[in-house]
Amino acid sequence: MALPNHRAPLAEQVEQLLATEGPLPIVAAGDPVLRRPAERFEGQLAPTLLARFVEALRLTMHAAPGVGLAAPQVGVGLRIAVIEDPAPVPEEVALVRGRVPQPFRVLVNPSYDGAGSARAAFFEGCLSVPGYQAVVARPAEVRLTCEDEQGSAVDEVFSGWPARIVQHETDHLDGMLYLDRAELRSLSSNQAMAEYWAQPDPGAAAGALGFELPR
Repeated sequence: MALPNHRAPLAEQVEQLLATEGPLPIVAAGDPVLRRPAERFEGQLAPTLLARFVEALRLTMHAAPGVGLAAPQVGVGLRIAVIEDPAPVPEEVALVRGRVPQPFRVLVNPSYDGAGSARAAFFEGCLSVPGYQAVVARPAEVRLTCEDEQGSAVDEVFSGWPARIVQHETDHLDGMLYLDRAELRSLSSNQAMAEYWAQPDPGAAAGALGFELPR
């Protein structure tokens, strides 16, 4: 599948991406598109093309698999992201992390405010940084404002793991990777995660790897 031509208008980029069926190629860290603030969506894609693009993002997220995907992760610098989390984790993990199922959602021009919220720290990964995870301290509750794919306003409070997903995907649209916020001493390969750090919280990893968790 051909990658999008970043010098072409956004609609042409998306048409190029959608020319072949199946999951879209995910851009890896190091590509400049992941480090540029994405352009606000203001109708650059016609409704039919937007719907096709959203469906491609959904398919790609499921195939990866992941619980969120932002347009820059497939090379398109638009402020659009999708999230969905069936939360297939043990009950103990779900309780500690506040991980509850989330339906499929489209976030258009999202922003969040976590001011005043307590911070929670957990291991986090990213489809654009494959093979690794690191502990990130984030507000445990955020207020999300955005539109959906129909242009309807969204103003909603998220807490626990859904709040983390919202922050992670919105950060992508601001040109940030989770590693920019991570405790770098916690950086662990997926193999190390499975061998050492499968606990619901990162307390043991903090003690062994030498980093602090928020109080």
